[in-house]
Amino acid sequence: MTAKRIAILGSTGSIGVQALDVVARHPDRFEVVALAAGRNAPRLAEQARAFRPRWVALADEAATAELRGLLGGRADGPEILPPATGAELMAALPEVDFVLAAISGGAGLRSTAAAVEAGKPVGLANKESLVLAGELVMRRAAERGAAILPVDSEHSAIFQSLTGHNRAEVRRLLLTASGGPLRTLPAAQLAAVTPAQALKHPNWSMGDKITIDSATLMNKGLEVIEARWLFDIDPRRIDIVVHPESVVHSMVEYIDGSVVAQLGVSDMRGPISYAMAWPERLRLDLPPLDLSRLGRLTFEQPDPGRFPAYTLAYRALEAGGTAPAALSGADEAAVEAFLAGRCPFPRIAEVCEEVLEAHVAEPLRSVAQALEASEWGKRQAALRVTS
Repeated sequence: MTAKRIAILGSTGSIGVQALDVVARHPDRFEVVALAAGRNAPRLAEQARAFRPRWVALADEAATAELRGLLGGRADGPEILPPATGAELMAALPEVDFVLAAISGGAGLRSTAAAVEAGKPVGLANKESLVLAGELVMRRAAERGAAILPVDSEHSAIFQSLTGHNRAEVRRLLLTASGGPLRTLPAAQLAAVTPAQALKHPNWSMGDKITIDSATLMNKGLEVIEARWLFDIDPRRIDIVVHPESVVHSMVEYIDGSVVAQLGVSDMRGPISYAMAWPERLRLDLPPLDLSRLGRLTFEQPDPGRFPAYTLAYRALEAGGTAPAALSGADEAAVEAFLAGRCPFPRIAEVCEEVLEAHVAEPLRSVAQALEASEWGKRQAALRVTS
């Protein structure tokens, strides 16, 4: 079997690191030909020495200069692509068979779009690609024959639960949410929540932004937007269920009342490997799911009074066009302000709501327009975080 040649965009982040662990476990199945990251030159240099890609790139000029020094200009070293366009160039390389899109935030949209335009199969971990421009990305993917394979644990679970079934027989999608680290915290104490508290996710190890989004439940709202486009389903048929154990990763309910679910241990290497090897599965030697030891699986309705952020996603989808992109940008800026100590926890959702209400949605026509709407949302949120 010929090894699948992969490009990992966002290689130094949580998803990228775990994807490289999957590659290390299956060196006969995968060849890393390109790695792109943000600013972490030391880690990218370490990855380049271990996996020997032909191309590497960072998003920052200073970090690129540092990387060049770390790699030492060796003749057998990788080519360092320019920071402004490196990830996009990698995504379209003829030598790449599969693109793992794991650059966080709106910054990942251009490279995802480049991979789709080149007709590449995409393992999508960058949810903002579909939040900002899902209508455009999915339409172009269909036109170019580019498979979009979800890497988020929830969307991977739905993807797996749909396999072998008639999409016309789906009644609704059930996205599960852990509830985050503040699920049981009394409402009166939310205003005093610190970044350290909000970053202590009970089940998953993720980046700071997505962990805070999990705490506010905005992450689940963004996943609703992603699911709407990924599975071409009316958002009124996408429900959220809080499931603190994070064992049932999501479910599909069919018209006969049957519910098909995907269960597993809380380890992102599962959905990552499923996307990378699809339609096959890989042996990962993860600990088995011991349901008898767990004893009980619990499910709750989300509380929009305490955690209203997720409801904004439904409102953005109803507004349509550029509204989801504006909401996503506002959330990025508000979360950044919270992490910097400039915004109290409950204010994150309040700021996002204010920005969404102020936005005049326009029909979405281009990736550039989606990115501009996101930037508008960031600017508007930045003006409001301390007001």
